[in-house]
Amino acid sequence: MAKLTESMTNVLEEDSMEQDIESPVTIHQPKLPKQAREDLPKNISKECAKRKIQRYVRKDGKCNVHHGNVRETYRYLTDIFTTLVDLKWRFNLLIFVMVYTVTWLFFGMIWWLIAYMRGDMDHIGDSTWTPCVSNLNGFVSAFLFSIETETTIGYGYRVITDKCPEGIILLLVQSVLGSIVNAFMVGCMFVKISQPKKRAETLVFSTNAVISMRDGKLCLMFRVGDLRNSHIVEASIRAKLIKSKQTKEGEFIPLNQTDINVGYYTGDDRLFLVSPLIISHEINQQSPFWEISKAQLPKEELEIVVILEGMVEATGMTCQARSSYITSEILWGYRFTPVLTLEDGFYEVDYNSFHETYETNTPVHSAKELAEMASRAELPLTWSVSSKLDQHAELETEEEEKNQEDQNERNGDVANLESESKL
Repeated sequence: MAKLTESMTNVLEEDSMEQDIESPVTIHQPKLPKQAREDLPKNISKECAKRKIQRYVRKDGKCNVHHGNVRETYRYLTDIFTTLVDLKWRFNLLIFVMVYTVTWLFFGMIWWLIAYMRGDMDHIGDSTWTPCVSNLNGFVSAFLFSIETETTIGYGYRVITDKCPEGIILLLVQSVLGSIVNAFMVGCMFVKISQPKKRAETLVFSTNAVISMRDGKLCLMFRVGDLRNSHIVEASIRAKLIKSKQTKEGEFIPLNQTDINVGYYTGDDRLFLVSPLIISHEINQQSPFWEISKAQLPKEELEIVVILEGMVEATGMTCQARSSYITSEILWGYRFTPVLTLEDGFYEVDYNSFHETYETNTPVHSAKELAEMASRAELPLTWSVSSKLDQHAELETEEEEKNQEDQNERNGDVANLESESKL
């Protein structure tokens, strides 16, 4: 019995151990604010390690920002013209049709009320009665007369008589208001049609940005091009780094914007965009990529927003094209394939190779590390003069010491000889 009980206890202990090993450990994490959860170490869970970067600006240039909880909606009505222009085409056309239809119905109702109050409806067909509007025998005819008045069609069948002063006043009011409605709605449609947003569709950016050496310096580069023969006048390029940061005081700034110099001080940001151009940003001490190496780049959560602006040559309106690059779209150690070739009497651009890149020898270190290594390599050269001077000084001191020792030895020998002579 004792052996049986011992074996049972051993089996129970082994089962309990197997259950402890096989049972998953559930760690209940405390509920933290979103900012605190994002600041946790990345090795807590795989989801944090594989967190997807949310774009601030999409590749097609549309900003990925939605305005919520806007309580002061009346501000949109104060600028009703811009509000109508910003609406989608289906809503804009609906408002366009509704505005004209409502004004025609409104003034048609007033024309019918004038005719009804004057008694014109009771004297239809009476040749001795002078109505306000001849041949107006109901609401439908009043509505048609309203359309003819506001659109200045004038078929000649329904006309206003001189025996109706209230009709004359209404005719003046409808003519003025009709002109205002025409100017407002036609102007809105014209501005919406002539918007240069579609012109930005023919301004293209390279799919990827690259980092490689150019003139002995580490540079970030991307390519822009214009597909149309009509050029963009006074084209300029800008770039922004979108990256959240935390200040020394502990303040968290989400999506902080930092300027990326693409030639502002040298004038290289002003482009003559006839053929595709490679925009270069030198990674120096003022660059936000100064301390980023090839191994560090995939770990960064950043986005580069590039903005190309200029005036459309055909219309003179300002056009803006945007795009962005996240860390997975920045290729370290690559260059863009040339697309411009010289043909018989002209230059030809091959847009099939616009987005293509090729690998090139590029150091994997950051620009800061490269600068430190270059300074270390130059130290013997810069210190050669001073080291030689120090060596000369040391040699001179050693020679002086040797001379003094020789002189002391000679003086000792002379003294010895004098003592021996005296003896």
